[in-house]
Amino acid sequence: MFWVLLLLLAWAFAGITCTRLCLAAVRAATLDTSATGAPDVTAADRDLTLYEAAFLSGGPARVAEVTLVAMARQRRLLLAHTGWATVVDPRGRDEIEQSVIGAIGPEGQSRIAPVRARAAGAEAVRRLADGLVRAGLAVPDGAATTVGTAVRQVRAAALAVTVLGTTALLLPVQTGTPRLLVGLWFALPLTLSLSCLALARFEAHPYSRWASPAGQRLLGTLTPGPAGDERSSLTSVAVRGIRAIGEPELRAAFAHRDQPWRE
Repeated sequence: MFWVLLLLLAWAFAGITCTRLCLAAVRAATLDTSATGAPDVTAADRDLTLYEAAFLSGGPARVAEVTLVAMARQRRLLLAHTGWATVVDPRGRDEIEQSVIGAIGPEGQSRIAPVRARAAGAEAVRRLADGLVRAGLAVPDGAATTVGTAVRQVRAAALAVTVLGTTALLLPVQTGTPRLLVGLWFALPLTLSLSCLALARFEAHPYSRWASPAGQRLLGTLTPGPAGDERSSLTSVAVRGIRAIGEPELRAAFAHRDQPWRE
């Protein structure tokens, strides 16, 4: 009866992860309901700034990335394809840019990866995040499992149930336990997992780690501008990340990775 132990494991995986998904969906719905009456969310003239769109799409790191790209296109930063950032104009136009310049350091040159990490953790970005949370557009920092995370956990549980069920069916046949019955028992937790995934897809998609349902709706209102428009291009980077950068050298700057033997 070793297959019974495998079945208990399957139910544990499915039950725990599906419960987390349900709780995350309830929290998201509660957050969305509480934000419905917030003036910042319902006002017809509420537009996301570039930094806000970047944060809701990709979090603090995306804010740092879009700032680096914007400053590089204005020739106030030099982002080399070798992965180095060099300050050309040390005067930041806002506190986010000042944070990026400060992250590069007094020498005016640094690797892009640590600059991105330090700028993402800057106080200016935290204030931006707090404002979005107060407006009901962002998920509070330190919140429990989000819907997106819970969905990934349920997917992993469904895979685990499938593996456990296959293992149980491959075990030597035991008297009085038809393989069909074993398979049906494992089909129950698998059905539970798949049903939760289907409901989440219908009720809570798209999944986001950073944006609340209200924030996702505002992100959906962003429309591309005319071709060649700088604002539209930066908005694409804010929403889609560095893969939306059109310049090959800029993409290479962010994609560069040092070899292990290099400083």
